[in-house]
Amino acid sequence: MKPDSILDCMGLYCPMPIIKAAEAIKVMTPGQILEVVADDRGIKADMAAWCKSTGNELLEIQEDKGEYRVYVRKR
Repeated sequence: MKPDSILDCMGLYCPMPIIKAAEAIKVMTPGQILEVVADDRGIKADMAAWCKSTGNELLEIQEDKGEYRVYVRKR
């Protein structure tokens, strides 16, 4: 998947990855994809809940050795 923007949230823990993602997605245009890279496993549930409440689309969550890559399409 080719993101339009990549947000590095390594070392940040709840709720910071969601706060940073909300800030980043505000400046994006509808249809663009944000990739959030994090090492907080809570991002899986947090991002799903955030997308549900904001209407943004959670496309995919990839996990590799404790690193998470979350892809969100702006509504």
